[in-house]
Order: sequence, then C-alpha cells, then structure tokens
Amino acid sequence: MAVKILSVDDELDLEILLTQYFRRKIRKGEYEFSFAHNGLEALKMMLEKKDFDIILSDINMPEMDGITLLTKINEMRNPALKCIMVSAYGDMGNIRSAMNNGAFDFATKPIDLDDLSRTIEKAIEEIEFVRKSQQEHTQLVSIKSDLAVAGEIQQAILPQKFPPIEEMADMVDLFATMTPAKEVGGDFFDFFKIDEKRLGFVIADVSGKGVPASIFMAVSRTLLRATGMRGIDTNECLNYVNNMLCHESIDSMFVTVFYGIYNTETGLVEYTNAGHNPPYVVRADGTVDALPMSENIVAGMFDDFTFTQSTLQLDKGDMLVLFTDGVTEAFNTSGEMFDEKGLETTLENKGAGKSSHDICQEILKDVNDFSGKEPQSDDITLMAIRRLE
Repeated sequence: MAVKILSVDDELDLEILLTQYFRRKIRKGEYEFSFAHNGLEALKMMLEKKDFDIILSDINMPEMDGITLLTKINEMRNPALKCIMVSAYGDMGNIRSAMNNGAFDFATKPIDLDDLSRTIEKAIEEIEFVRKSQQEHTQLVSIKSDLAVAGEIQQAILPQKFPPIEEMADMVDLFATMTPAKEVGGDFFDFFKIDEKRLGFVIADVSGKGVPASIFMAVSRTLLRATGMRGIDTNECLNYVNNMLCHESIDSMFVTVFYGIYNTETGLVEYTNAGHNPPYVVRADGTVDALPMSENIVAGMFDDFTFTQSTLQLDKGDMLVLFTDGVTEAFNTSGEMFDEKGLETTLENKGAGKSSHDICQEILKDVNDFSGKEPQSDDITLMAIRRLE
C-alpha cells in the first residue's frame, strides 16, 4: 500500500521537484503525493481524505501558516500521522516551535532532497511502529474483553444462590465464595443433591492460572458433579474422575480436590481429600481442629491410583470450613504469609456461633486486612458447612 504524503507549500516549484525526485517510488506505487498551497487548503483536504500518512508542510504560508496547521493536526489525535516541517535556513525560532508542538522532524530550505528522503523513511518506520502498537493494543483490549466474559461465565456456573438446596435449608447451613486472582481462575466449588438426605460438596484448586486453568476447572467440575450424583462412595468417585482427568490433562495440569458427602439426618461426612488443604472443624463450643493430612495424591497426575475415604462426625452447631491455598498463602507488603496460623486465629476468635456466610466473610476480611495493598496472587475460595439439626 502506498504511503500517502501531503505536501503543503505556496511555492509551486516544490511540487515539480518532489514528483521528479520521487518518480520511481511513485511509479512503483510506494509513494502517493498530494499537494496543497496553504494551511486552509491542506486542512480541507485532510478532512475530506483522512488517510494521509505524512504531512510535509512549509511554516511560512498565506491564509494559514504551518504552525497553526500543526496545531489543528494535533487536535485530530492521530499518533500515526507524522508531520515534517519546512522552514528557511536559520529560522530556528519557528523550527523550535514546530518541534515543541509535536512535529516529527524538520527540513530547511533550500531542501536537500536526499536528506528529505531519509527523513521520510524514518517517518514511515515510526508510522509502522505506531500502527503495530495500536493493533496490539486493540487485540489486548479484545482479549481482556473476552477474558471478562469468560470470567462472568465461570462465575455463573458456580452456585450463586444460598441456600443452594432449599429442601435441606432447615438441616444444614451452606455458603461458599470464590474470588479469582485474574479475570478467570482455577478454583471452584459445588453443591449438589444426591438423594433426600445426602448432599455432595466439592472444593478444588486447579494448578496454574488464567484460561488454561479455567478450562481444566470446567472439565473437572463437570466430571465430579456427574460422577458424584450417582451416589457412589467419595473414593470411588475420585478413582473414576482421576483416570478421566489423566487422559484429558494438558501440560500435566492437575487439581487438588476435597469431595464430601454430608448426611443431613446423622451429620456424618464421608470424604476423600485428593491433595487438598486439610479443612478445619469449628465445634459448637468454639474448639478448632484441623482434619488430618491425607495420603491421597492430587487428581489428574497418575492414573489407576486408589483413593481412600475418611469420615467426620458433625454435631449440632459444628461447622466444617474448607479453603484453597489462596487464603493461607496470601502475602502482605513485608513478604509474610497469612498461613494456617492466621486462619486458625480467625476461626478461634470469630468462628463460634457464626453462620456459614458470616465466617467466610470474617476470613476474607482478615485476609484482606493482612494483605493490605499487596496484590492478590492466587484465587481465594472458601466454603463453610454448618449442621443445624
């Protein structure tokens, strides 16, 4: 595509000089010249034809001088449009004024056409750089927009309504929340009804961040929900899901999973912890205990691994608090971690008698207060399950 150059000069001889000197580039279609004889005429042409790349303008002209024209061009706010100003030798005042007003470069009369040619080539390089930057910026805006939509979709597939299972609301108090570190995250949680007295719950953390993690998250969630709703034991569910994820895993991605089945009549929790952070139990009397570390591995890493199931008894008023490592690995501006001790302190001081919603909010507040202005580096997900009856 030809570089479009508008020459603005009241000396008609310059038109002949330019077309003669650049005749080869004009014939090859590399340069396309247009000519105006004062600033007003040039401005009119630019408004009618908005694809000029370079303006080659004299400073001293009738009706509208080059400095005024340059000011009008700046108002168009086109960073890819470059102005080369021409003035008499020694007219440094006007040249300085032109450069201060955003001119790309200048030439002095009598014009050295070889030097002008090199200046035009430099301007073309700058124009190409600016346009590439504009294109990359447009692509980045588009990507950010797509990521924002992806984040909204991801949030939409997580349970939004609490209590999530209305018919169990009198027996169990449930709440969960996820705050992604980026537009899309790798953490997720889920609740689903298995039968009249059992509900399944999941909290998980996919390795990695961003779009790949969110895709693997969606696959993991779908597999866990579909398999868990069959009502099989939690370890059997993880055995199946693990094998499926190993076959689907991209770039050796894996997921830590805590999958449990809660019996609303007995308060019994059957669970399998696949490499996830051990949850805490806040007893009705305020006592806080961490569940034991699991010997199970993460899901999606090695197929044919045999997962084991454990049990936990929740009495009336007891609450199970689950979290991802975005909570305990939150940093403050001094480089210190909130860690398990910070979480235990929150649960010990604020856990007793709290609803599932309120304890999650208390934890989030303490994490945010601790981190201060330090940016969030990982997804933060919390879940609380409290026995009511």
